[in-house]
Amino acid sequence: MENISATKHNNTTKPSTLHVESPPPEPSPLRKIMVVASIAAGVQFGWALQLSLLTPYVQLLGIPHKWAAFIWLCGPISGMLVQPIVGYHSDRCTSRFGRRRPFIAAGSLAVAIAVILIGYAADFGYLFGDSLAEKSRPRAIGIFVIGFWILDVANNMLQGPCRALLADLSAGDQRKTRSANAFFSFFMAVGNVLGYAAGSYSSLYKVFPFTKTKACDVYCANLKSCFFLSIALLCTLATAALIYVKEKVVTSAIPSGEEEEGGSRGGMPCFGDIFGAFRELKRPMWILLLVTCLNWIAWFPFLLFDTDWMGKEVYGGTVGQGKAYANGVRAGSLGLMLNSVVLGATSLGVEVLARGLGGVKRLWGIVNFLLAICLAMTVLVTKLAEHSRVYPPGVDPKTSDPYPPSGSIKAGALALFSILGIPLAITYSIPFALASIFSTSSGAGQGLSLGVLNLAIVIPQMVVSVLSGPWDSVFGGGNLPAFVVGAVAAAASGILSIILLPSPPPDLANLPVGGGFH
Repeated sequence: MENISATKHNNTTKPSTLHVESPPPEPSPLRKIMVVASIAAGVQFGWALQLSLLTPYVQLLGIPHKWAAFIWLCGPISGMLVQPIVGYHSDRCTSRFGRRRPFIAAGSLAVAIAVILIGYAADFGYLFGDSLAEKSRPRAIGIFVIGFWILDVANNMLQGPCRALLADLSAGDQRKTRSANAFFSFFMAVGNVLGYAAGSYSSLYKVFPFTKTKACDVYCANLKSCFFLSIALLCTLATAALIYVKEKVVTSAIPSGEEEEGGSRGGMPCFGDIFGAFRELKRPMWILLLVTCLNWIAWFPFLLFDTDWMGKEVYGGTVGQGKAYANGVRAGSLGLMLNSVVLGATSLGVEVLARGLGGVKRLWGIVNFLLAICLAMTVLVTKLAEHSRVYPPGVDPKTSDPYPPSGSIKAGALALFSILGIPLAITYSIPFALASIFSTSSGAGQGLSLGVLNLAIVIPQMVVSVLSGPWDSVFGGGNLPAFVVGAVAAAASGILSIILLPSPPPDLANLPVGGGFH
């Protein structure tokens, strides 16, 4: 950490181009911090629906499994591009409404538009000429992809400014900052629980009977209904925060001399800032980026295909045929809800776990080994489900649904979902805290401070999105090959975390934490 101290000293004589000046405000009351943090529940409700329902949905629209992962490229790409741009400009926004609130309002509106496009993709496609007799619906797919990209861009517009606003309201008070991020993680878990619970309920469309149409079956109608609830929750929480929490208007967000330098970098100065930060990275931060990269190579296949795995491998169903696949997807949504309950409980005890296990890097390493074991256990659960699968007498197994798996197999699969909530809580917290510690010298504004770490998250997601579908197809079209690769990556991440990752200094070990999907 000597290099960080030296860099700090140098910064006193030469201002960093990343520094954003602002008057030192007083910390806000905890109730205002809680109101802003609650927006995470609305955002995460939508993420939960994406993770649990949209991979099966795109296959119902006619996109084969091996290409379905390409749809998810929009998430990491928008995370890589949108978060730095929004973060940079929200740091420098001089609107009379504040720096962060305009972006939160615009993001909420864009989410509502995107969700309508996604939910009604099948109906719009049929309206524009898709044939219901054909397996593939190209117009519906096009509308879905447009809506999905808008949704991911909008979610990234929301997440960065929300976290930055929490940091602004905490005003450097470490106790308030830790509380703000604990509330943010807690409300993320609440949003997950609500989203996965909605996704696992098969009769939600009866609350909105108009959602079931000629082009939209029960599964599609349930998805629409879930998204209606998502819009209502997010807009309610965002509106409450925007009305109740006021920001101090910043009249000049760019210090003297920076405007000229920023202009010299062209129209995207935020990326110049990020690449400049890369040039100044020290060895601890590079190790953190490597460990984070491997960690997300492990996580992303499961996050993409968890409910698809339940529908295909555990329940033995086929997309668009019978009820077994849909029943498996709903069971997977239940598993994700249990995962979120464990995630929420674990997120409130990260500091206690770190002290008990000898530090944050050892805790991260241990839970990465736990992640590797759970991903490897999906192979065992799959083989047991296949071995015990029974079909009704006198039916063709190729065209008929099997009986549901035994209670012990379902319990084993749901147990894996639940246990994975422990390493997921650590993934959503420790890397962000360590990034704050190791990059203290960067001087970045709150909106850009996570930009470097975000690249180590989204680039692995892009790689997995491109390769996992074709990789699975080579081995028969199931999900296990990508899960096995994830298990190996998780084990490697755990080893590097324990052996190479430096321990943070004791006086900095309680710096703020944060989290998000990308």
